Amino acid sequence: MFALLPIVVVAYLSLTAWNGLGAPHWAGLANWRALVHDTEVPHGIRITLLLTVVSWVVQTPLALLLGVWSAGPQRHRAVLSAVFFLPLLLSLAAIALSWQALLDPNFGAPAALANALHIPSPNLIGDPHRALYVVVAVLAWQWVPFHTLIYQGAARQIPTQLYEAAALDGATRVRQFVAVTLPQLRHTVVASSVLMIVGSLTYFETILLLTGGGPGDATEVLPLHMYRTGFVGFDMGYASALALLLVVVGAGLSVLIVRASGFARMDSDREGL
Repeated sequence: MFALLPIVVVAYLSLTAWNGLGAPHWAGLANWRALVHDTEVPHGIRITLLLTVVSWVVQTPLALLLGVWSAGPQRHRAVLSAVFFLPLLLSLAAIALSWQALLDPNFGAPAALANALHIPSPNLIGDPHRALYVVVAVLAWQWVPFHTLIYQGAARQIPTQLYEAAALDGATRVRQFVAVTLPQLRHTVVASSVLMIVGSLTYFETILLLTGGGPGDATEVLPLHMYRTGFVGFDMGYASALALLLVVVGAGLSVLIVRASGFARMDSDREGL
């Protein structure tokens, strides 16, 4: 009910004309017809899917490796893990504004490095060919600790007897990781991937504050278009149609991942589960 009720309300609003004040007026399929002819929608979907795919490719191996490492018996692991998880404690606005200042082409870190090397200062967030990948890097810095925490918890549940048996067979650390760790974490990889992909479809606060969707429309993801339509253009009905489209895309991708990974056919090996 907690998930379905907002979706039903948004579906109703997508069939209305409403500026956010007063009562919504029934508009039928007008918002959906406008969505079909909106040239910004295909671009927003393309940028959103590109951001989602690249974010998954970057974040998954980093989170997996760091999670497995932080679950080990290394000295000072707890201290290093606590430091590493600090981004989880920061607000989205603080992260976006901090990185915006850090990457400023006039006084940021790239400018300082370029001055030291006597080369022109790069404008990373002002370059339409690089801005999206800068966003991916900032989002990875922000969210990899969260997924690392998931992998860390799952890696600690792997029986040590499996590693001891593999070591007796002469397996190297790399072979143990491939033959023992990865198969044991397959459920976690699927769960983390679903969270990561669905989360990527909702990114807009960081992008809004970091690049504003620019330069041009290089980072104009669909959620940002939805936000501007609803809260800047005060067209809540059309924004609801965009929101419902995002829900459909997110649900479709989630089902696709679960089906492709065979997660739906995985049976628990724990008694009673």
